[in-house]
Amino acid sequence: MSIRVMLVDDQALLRTGFRMVLAAQPDMEVVAEAGDGVEALQALRTTEVDVVLMDVRMPKLDGVETTRRICQDENPPKVLILTTFDLDEYAFSGLKAGASGFMLKDVPPGELLAAIRSVHSGDAVVAPSTTRRLLDRFAPMLPNAGGQPQHKELERLTEREREVMILVAQGLSNGEIAARLVLSEATVKTHVGRILTKLGLRDRVQVVVLAYETGLVRAGGGAGGGTA
Repeated sequence: MSIRVMLVDDQALLRTGFRMVLAAQPDMEVVAEAGDGVEALQALRTTEVDVVLMDVRMPKLDGVETTRRICQDENPPKVLILTTFDLDEYAFSGLKAGASGFMLKDVPPGELLAAIRSVHSGDAVVAPSTTRRLLDRFAPMLPNAGGQPQHKELERLTEREREVMILVAQGLSNGEIAARLVLSEATVKTHVGRILTKLGLRDRVQVVVLAYETGLVRAGGGAGGGTA
């Protein structure tokens, strides 16, 4: 079954380029296009979409707010934010809004296709280390930056799960976490899965965002104060 993709960008020429790349893939099809967020939301009412490639700077309704509205729906498509600059505030805001990752607009075609497949399979495209660099830069914009952990759901985590969550937020891979905590990678993967389930998160990127939002991890990667 093909991955159904929607292209959302106010530049028709850019959409054409993406469409040509995707059309050459046997496992992908472009099922909808939109020139702004309003058109995108309208299209999603009548078209079943798996992955949305979302520009951020658009008229009428920008990509961040469009992403937020999409991700509030039940069983929403995955959203990949398209941005011009690495580490910009739009990528940060897009991740906070629920996007599963972001890509630079000049990404090589092979990387774009791999990202679409990765997101569709349930993985996050942006490495936690990249997300951490974003959040280190923009953490002052968060309401609880550097404060005590405030998220009630954190109380549902075991002490070990909190340890794992902090290390994920610091940008460590499962293998690195396993070495740090002297666990098997399979065990770490199980812990990460339980964290996602207990906190209602879709992927590791959202784990990192939440860790910063709640103050569990501070800008610079250190663990926050307080215990649950």
